[in-house]
Amino acid sequence: MEKQCKYSCDTAAETLEWIKAIADFIKPFSFLINAHVVNFFKDRLWEAVDEDWLQCLSNESVESLLLIPSGIVQDHWPTSLKEFILTLKSLVYPREQADLKKVFPNFQPTSLNSVLAQGMNLKKKHEVEVLSAIVSSVASAVRADAVIDVGAGQGYLAQVLAFEHQLSVVAIDACSHHGKVTNARAERIKKHYMAQMRKFGSGNQRLNVPQTITCNIMSLETLKSLTTMLSHKGDVEQPKSIEQDLELGLAGRGSSLVLAGLHACGDLSVTMLKTLLECEEVRAVISIGCCYNLLSEEGFANARIQNGFPMSCGVKSVNLSLGKNFRDLACQSAERWKSLGKDAGLHNFELHAFRAAFQMVLHKYFPEVGTSPSIGRQGKALRRKQQRKIIESELQAEDSTYSDLPQMACNMEEAGSVTHSGESGAGNTSGVRLDVDALFTKMSLHTGSTCERTTSTDKYSLFEKFCQSGLCRLGLKPSDDTNFHGIWKEVEPYVSLIGIYWSLRAAFGPLLETLILLDRLLFLQEQGDMLESVMLPIFDPAISPRNVAIIAKKPDAGISSHQNSR
Repeated sequence: MEKQCKYSCDTAAETLEWIKAIADFIKPFSFLINAHVVNFFKDRLWEAVDEDWLQCLSNESVESLLLIPSGIVQDHWPTSLKEFILTLKSLVYPREQADLKKVFPNFQPTSLNSVLAQGMNLKKKHEVEVLSAIVSSVASAVRADAVIDVGAGQGYLAQVLAFEHQLSVVAIDACSHHGKVTNARAERIKKHYMAQMRKFGSGNQRLNVPQTITCNIMSLETLKSLTTMLSHKGDVEQPKSIEQDLELGLAGRGSSLVLAGLHACGDLSVTMLKTLLECEEVRAVISIGCCYNLLSEEGFANARIQNGFPMSCGVKSVNLSLGKNFRDLACQSAERWKSLGKDAGLHNFELHAFRAAFQMVLHKYFPEVGTSPSIGRQGKALRRKQQRKIIESELQAEDSTYSDLPQMACNMEEAGSVTHSGESGAGNTSGVRLDVDALFTKMSLHTGSTCERTTSTDKYSLFEKFCQSGLCRLGLKPSDDTNFHGIWKEVEPYVSLIGIYWSLRAAFGPLLETLILLDRLLFLQEQGDMLESVMLPIFDPAISPRNVAIIAKKPDAGISSHQNSR
């Protein structure tokens, strides 16, 4: 039972029709989209959901709930619930990996050798292998002199483009540390390639080594000036003063550039698309966006002169606004929900319950704190590190019980969403830290492998530690009348509903991302014959869920556009 996507985005008119259909669908569900789950108990958010839906889903397994964002329903569900999920799914841009050889001339992905792939996980290796081949094909089609890797991070893409595809590459990133890592890594790779060339008698061959520039691209003007500067320099080097070069500009012979961005965060992906229009030297752009929560938006507190949303005149005419919760929700990935599994799903639902119950504590006893304060997010790297530490500790002391947890200090990981978009830093790892994931890991080592065996007493014990550490993180101390147990007893009958609520809400994630991406595509299509553009999924979604690329070029570069019709 599945509704196929009946929409196309081959033309501006078709793209706008799709956008309007999404806008019409989501309007009645603003109570879900704009809700803040930390207020689940305080505002009794479940009461806005259809009672038949709640009753039905209360009897479903965690595995079934985790499949809702993927549009998978059960036959015995209420008709209205099935219709909601299937209609929503039919409006989502499909994510099956496109046949890239049909789209790009000379598309030849290669498996990276161990030297180039060093430091990459499976996801990054897959992304770089595919994207580098696409960039190489596009660069050849537009006869580019150089590729600019925007938001280059540690330079994985830039190095593969330079060493494997023999392209001139400039890697731009706001973090000077990333630039240093990129340069050091490039030197190691260069030594390997030099040794290989000597071994096979090709020592006179010139190696392309990516150049690095540290520059915080906060505006369209900055990227425009930077691309103009680079296009006029015969041998790109790190300028002594980037700001001075950007202000003065450089005269000389122009060249042809391609901008590439692998998961360029927030407005950076938008800025790349606008630079294609406004900078003559830029001939093509390949952009895979992420971190929609960081998008600036017209009419909101984070608005800027050049906003990330809306881009297109069409969306502006629909008078559609997103808001922070909408943008946050667009980061949710159906593929990652589906891959969580039973224990991880329960674990995440319980984290949400703890955070929402903690909000009740703040509302009742610390009203001066305000609404929904952040109580810390230390990032995925720290989470894994803490879990490893606890597992290792427990293997050395199997006779201890989870109730022997030491009193840890405050810096607590936020009980946030199922996935965090983008790569967050590890943060400050000094000192002792209460990590809620670590508590759950420690607990499950002693109570069996499943969170379902957690007793009510166990959960309250963890909730109390959660609250103590959350208050510490906020610089607060509980008073004698702070009744954590009373709060937990008040919310406990509704704890099981938070997983249902989150699953229904997360189903909007892929749809809202579709809307944001269609707005970007429509912006390009509105330029008429000035540009050729295509939107298509380039990665295997099981490996890299954020897999939709927007690729645009100035005419006569040989990019097929038929893949817009899905």
